[in-house]
Amino acid sequence: MLCCICKEKDAKVHLTQIVGDKMQKVDLCEECAKQKGIDDTAGASLADVLLGLGASQEIAQPGGGEVKCPHCGFTQADFKKAGRLGCSECYVTFAEGLEGLLKTMHKGTKHIGKAPQSLQQTRDLSDKLKNLQKKLDKAVADEDFEQAAQVRDEIKVTREKLTELSAPCSG
Repeated sequence: MLCCICKEKDAKVHLTQIVGDKMQKVDLCEECAKQKGIDDTAGASLADVLLGLGASQEIAQPGGGEVKCPHCGFTQADFKKAGRLGCSECYVTFAEGLEGLLKTMHKGTKHIGKAPQSLQQTRDLSDKLKNLQKKLDKAVADEDFEQAAQVRDEIKVTREKLTELSAPCSG
């Protein structure tokens, strides 16, 4: 099992927190556990571990005082305690500090979501067609007609695949 933070080393420290009826787990390598200040896990909340000890200071906005979401009333203290935000508006309210936290927790800061496989294949083929067209334009501009012919043939095959995916199923 890999560390939830660095995603490189084997996890040696395993923490579980139960809040209400929900259980949250985090697995850390020894190095990340030390960086998060975890040598005595009795007093550490999972939100502190995942978001960093003192996460509320990181998301603090300039100007002092406690920042509160105008939509749901969630505060930094609520965020630190729960380890999650109250509503979608919280992302805007706490945006400055959240960006760094999200980058360490996820692959990026933009939610891409999931798509049905056929839709993803269609998107991939459309992207491939765009790239092939650019490649063809460059080959023609460079007068590399042999390369242009190969790319043209690849475009034809890719368009046929796209047409097959887009055609409604018969049956």
